[in-house]
Amino acid sequence: MSTDKMQMRLTLMVERAAQVNGKGLATDCAGRRHSWAQLADRVARLAGGLRSLGVKDGDRVAILALNSDRYLEFLFAVPWAGAVFVPVNTRLAPPEIAYWLNDSGSEFLFVDDTFVPMLEALDGKMASVRQVVYLGDDAAPNGLHDYESLIEGQPPIPDAGRRGDDLAGLFYTGGTTGVSKGVMMSQTNLVMNALNVTPIFGIDRWTNWLHAAPMFHMADGAGAFAVAMAAGSHCFIPGFEPTAAMAAIQQYRPNHSVLVPTMVNMIVNHPAVGDYDISSLKHVLYGAAPMPAPVLERALQLMPGISFIHGYGQTEAAPFLSALDPRHLDEPGAPTERRNSIGHSGGAIEVRVLDENDLEVPANTVGEICARGMNVMRGYWNKPELSAETLRNGWLHTGDGGYMDEDGFLYIVDRVKDMIISGGENVYSAEVENAMHQHEAVAECAVIGIPDETWGERVHAVVRLMEPGTVSAETLIAFCHGLIANYKCPRSIEFVEEPLPLSGAGKILKTELRKPFWKGHDKGVN
Repeated sequence: MSTDKMQMRLTLMVERAAQVNGKGLATDCAGRRHSWAQLADRVARLAGGLRSLGVKDGDRVAILALNSDRYLEFLFAVPWAGAVFVPVNTRLAPPEIAYWLNDSGSEFLFVDDTFVPMLEALDGKMASVRQVVYLGDDAAPNGLHDYESLIEGQPPIPDAGRRGDDLAGLFYTGGTTGVSKGVMMSQTNLVMNALNVTPIFGIDRWTNWLHAAPMFHMADGAGAFAVAMAAGSHCFIPGFEPTAAMAAIQQYRPNHSVLVPTMVNMIVNHPAVGDYDISSLKHVLYGAAPMPAPVLERALQLMPGISFIHGYGQTEAAPFLSALDPRHLDEPGAPTERRNSIGHSGGAIEVRVLDENDLEVPANTVGEICARGMNVMRGYWNKPELSAETLRNGWLHTGDGGYMDEDGFLYIVDRVKDMIISGGENVYSAEVENAMHQHEAVAECAVIGIPDETWGERVHAVVRLMEPGTVSAETLIAFCHGLIANYKCPRSIEFVEEPLPLSGAGKILKTELRKPFWKGHDKGVN
């Protein structure tokens, strides 16, 4: 059966939710509450508003805004109007934003109150943008179209019917290691991702999803589309801040969310955590870093029965590839190292660990994690050579080094291109970080390679402790010697008291940590 006949289209999610749960709560945000029937009507009217602005089939429509119910409506109204959405990273500087807009050829831009002031810095730099829509509640600034007026002033229009391999969105990679790339996501890619994540994340009609992670990122997008497919509910905070998150959990009573370990740590160890009831959370997806054992124990005290699901993926895979169901940790005979696994592949995703010739390696052998399935991107926008290289031989080459054990559990060791080579030995920083995170005093840790005259590169750790000054560098290094080979252990440790810098995806920005050490060098490796 073709994907066209299978109705692989995002807008079907809204149509079905209105059909099976029309009176049920769809969105709850800043005092605005809409049922699925109301949301479907608003999406169809907003699509009409987009058409009235001149949006045509295949046009790119960008959004630069914090989390809200209107962001969710945008994600469905754009394809309903026949166009392609382009979520923009809210943490970018104006020149980077201009690059994303110009590279994608976005002709229409949605902005909220936070980013209206940035329009001045972008003036004259947005070569393709010709219409700007204001998402806020105040009167629209001069020259901007008002979001609610676009909805109120238009009758609902029929769905444009984009489906299958039709382009749905351009999701740009963070650009933390170079120029950002526009990942082309088809309708089928995003629908299949929702189908893959629904069972492992426990998403159903009774899910209430808190959008705390940024909605421009695919990790939260996976939840957005899966919850819509299940006709569940959405609640929102503009962006993550621990007090705001705790207040939202108490107010909206969500049971699902995406929270990276840094976010969980900031919540459960916040001095005011006892002032809020956060017990409603039952399923939390996390990734980007291991969950430190003390953080997990504290979270289980505050949220009894919560299930922390360790997920793995990347933008190019829409983004889900694998996840560890925590019940696997309680299986008889489960090895202790399984807690560091990223679990089994999704139900409709083929994952293999391949060598440099794209041949599968034996179990427990490190190679490159590769995947294929209907969730894998069409390619990179206007980058055919890079697309061909990344998707060579029919496999998505993730760039992540890892291995799979004899039971099919996947383990990540490091970015293939981000290894530390010390004295001729390959050191995978994630393996060192996993060892250090087993020490109860460690809250955060990032391991990087820094120049060394003797070894070429030296294994260096940047560590934030639960309580500053409670453990020495020598103690942590000795602790690692008991868990991993000597050549893998840090030779130096730098302690910091502030949280480590994060990308929009919640990953530690190792490029920023490396900069002081590699300044004056021609390249970032020795």
